[in-house]
Amino acid sequence: MPATGETERPATGSLMEAVLSRPNLQRALKRVRRNGGSPGIDGMTVDELPDWLRHHWRRVREQLLACRYQPQPVRRASIRKPDGGTRDLGIPTALDRLIQQALLQVLQPLFDPSFSEHSHGFRPGRRAHDAIREARAHIEAGKQWVVDVDIEKFFDRVHHDVLMGKLARRIEDRSILRLVRRYLDAGVMANGVVTERSRGTPQGGPLSPLLANVYLDGIDKELEHRGHTFVRYADDVRVFVRSKKAGLRVMGSLTRLFARLHLRVNPTKSSVDQAWERPFLGFGFWPRRDGRTLLRISSKALDRMKARVRRMTRRSRGQSMDAVVSDLRTYLPGWKQYFRLIEVNQFRDLDKWIRRRLRAYQLKQWRRGTTAYRALRKLGASDAVARSLSYHLPSWWRASAQAAHAAFPTSYFDRLGVPRLAT
Repeated sequence: MPATGETERPATGSLMEAVLSRPNLQRALKRVRRNGGSPGIDGMTVDELPDWLRHHWRRVREQLLACRYQPQPVRRASIRKPDGGTRDLGIPTALDRLIQQALLQVLQPLFDPSFSEHSHGFRPGRRAHDAIREARAHIEAGKQWVVDVDIEKFFDRVHHDVLMGKLARRIEDRSILRLVRRYLDAGVMANGVVTERSRGTPQGGPLSPLLANVYLDGIDKELEHRGHTFVRYADDVRVFVRSKKAGLRVMGSLTRLFARLHLRVNPTKSSVDQAWERPFLGFGFWPRRDGRTLLRISSKALDRMKARVRRMTRRSRGQSMDAVVSDLRTYLPGWKQYFRLIEVNQFRDLDKWIRRRLRAYQLKQWRRGTTAYRALRKLGASDAVARSLSYHLPSWWRASAQAAHAAFPTSYFDRLGVPRLAT
């Protein structure tokens, strides 16, 4: 399909030898062990893999070189999606994760340099923040309408023949192509039954993100060829235009483009709307009169964060305050790091809310009566305040607000080690 602008530059030499080289495999094993994850259908963990390889790798290597290696089916697992429902994952065995990672390390440098500058997902040296910054730049440049395209079940609908055709344009080593095809065709095991697969590249293996970018690169090149302003992160595509009319026209052409790849645009989740009405990767956009666009945490991302903190601080949990704070220390710094680009004051309000949750949790542990009274007095509350709070403790949430300054100032939570979001 010449109009897509895909470069047809075949690789030379044996890529399989590069995949199976000792340095490449050592690097792949280190990465697989660092990533961890649950076992595949054979039950082997990534920590057990090195010992297994010492006894069996020579046989596996010979099978790979002779094109006789057959990947095992992936294990189906489901995770909850942020917007409801579930997403199916395919968990490869530890050995297949190693081989896929070794393949990725050789194939990524071959394909990545030719990918679009506007594609940011699952690429070395790129991250979600790059996509967010680029999207904001387009909005501030006056393109304040966005064509938000949701591809229906993308990873389940990748057409194997189309994908293999794209790979074959760049790879001459037939043993690599056969191995990738076998990974695509490997079945899925659920409840002890293996189901064959004729399309899709299950999420869960190291190779799937690269294959997704190879598959969608033609869309990127076509958008560039037509002069569109766009940002893509994995299967999340945003095209920025100056009017709703232009957006509706682009939506129609994108729907046809995706249909060529046997993909379907989900009409209920896709939309042409003003940019600040369509959050992107957890960030919302806030327009200012001076033409600047501020970043904020989207309402859905805030709801997900609060739901998780509520689970950690639920008053029926029955664990010590130290255990609760330990969970918060594990979760909050990483969450803050992701949303550090925001430019509106949401962190401060979240800090107050988290501290109130913790006050209510502590008061529930003390319960009503002498124990609560003595603990509150020890924290510096006056006799009157300690008596009042210990008497009204069954109303944990209301009491947590009354106790804010009397017994649980911010410094109290700092001493416990509760991370602050606002600095």
